[in-house]
Amino acid sequence: MPNIVVVGTQWGDEGKGKVVDVITPHVNVVVRYQGGNNAGHTVVVGREKYVLHSIPSGILHPHCRCVIGCGVVVDPASLIQEMEALVQRGVTLDGSLFISKNAHLIMPYHPALDRASEAKLGSRRIGTTGKGVGPAYVDKAARVGIRMADLLDERLFREKLEINLAQKNRILREIYDAQSFNIEEILNPYLRFAGWLAPYITDTALLLHRWIESGYSVLFEGAQATMLDIDHGTYPFVTSSNPVAGAACVGAGVGPRDIQEIWGVAKAYTTRVGAGPFPTELHDETGEEIRRRGGEFGTTTGRPRRTGWMDLVALKYAARLNTLSGLVVTKLDVFSGFDRIRVATRYRSQEEATFDRFPYHQSVLHHAVGEYDELPGWREDLADCRTPSDLPVNARDYLRFISEAVDVPITLIGVGPGREQVVWGDAVPEQFAPERQAA
Repeated sequence: MPNIVVVGTQWGDEGKGKVVDVITPHVNVVVRYQGGNNAGHTVVVGREKYVLHSIPSGILHPHCRCVIGCGVVVDPASLIQEMEALVQRGVTLDGSLFISKNAHLIMPYHPALDRASEAKLGSRRIGTTGKGVGPAYVDKAARVGIRMADLLDERLFREKLEINLAQKNRILREIYDAQSFNIEEILNPYLRFAGWLAPYITDTALLLHRWIESGYSVLFEGAQATMLDIDHGTYPFVTSSNPVAGAACVGAGVGPRDIQEIWGVAKAYTTRVGAGPFPTELHDETGEEIRRRGGEFGTTTGRPRRTGWMDLVALKYAARLNTLSGLVVTKLDVFSGFDRIRVATRYRSQEEATFDRFPYHQSVLHHAVGEYDELPGWREDLADCRTPSDLPVNARDYLRFISEAVDVPITLIGVGPGREQVVWGDAVPEQFAPERQAA
């Protein structure tokens, strides 16, 4: 059974949580390899909706072991709240959830710095969620971060906290004119968090090595998406970590040869939350209709998402960066009832030049707009489609157009919010969808 990475190919919110939930029955382990609780994965099971922020989406399957990898930054208060909510709904965590000892902690001063920095930037703000994820990664890179293992050693935790507070309080007071913290108001609750989390904290890289050696199949789950990658995304309007597939090795603690499949997830259209360039953005009634039909409001923040047509320039860029072996297209059902559907196949610059490759310089991208091909839409409801042949001809043509443009086969199609509302593509490896053969 191959190990697989599921990665977003746009600006996030592509439906990765549902995709992970659908694939999980065919794997033994799901690993979240980067990001923090600024991400939100929504999974619908029957009439139940689960919103997950730090815990891998595979947790809703009793057989699955779920790992929060070392590449994740963890807000312990948020994580415990998420754990409690799952337990109250009958989800078992003991023996199912494992947290890397090397995962860094989001401390109370991190959200304070996040919000203060955004306020200071004014019109140039990034549009962060204010959860403190960026400042936590800053501390990690500066080698002053506090890790999960430190939480279990009260003396060491206090020592590191004192060093950090001396610096952070000065920044908050003197640069941002913001409220500072005292050590006890952080130390006491975090030591209580330690008692909660201690049974779950372990050397997850070693566990993964043993599991893979034993023949377990692992799914690596990213948060955010390729176009928000700090190195390869639309910098500086990006997240603070690397969502691309290559980061799965670093953020989980495995080697490149441990991964065989890489599936990229894209909506049938495009959305973005927060500031930054968006070449195919719609500012009209069509954009509002897509937002309404797709329920495009942030899982974590509730903010309305910006909406636009499918961007094949960006999607081809993501396919190349991630070396995709399969493409998942979600929310195809949103287009039912559209007479015509537009797809951006190239960009036009401010100087009226056209190009079909993603621009390397942000000043070009910030002024680029999409140029479109137009395809016929369809009227049929897709909710009950379960095989490619069930889809209307025009829907199949739309998917074929996307697949041929990015030169990646389509492995899975989302046709509704429910767990069962998927169509397995003709190119899906048999081991991920054995029931398709039985059907």
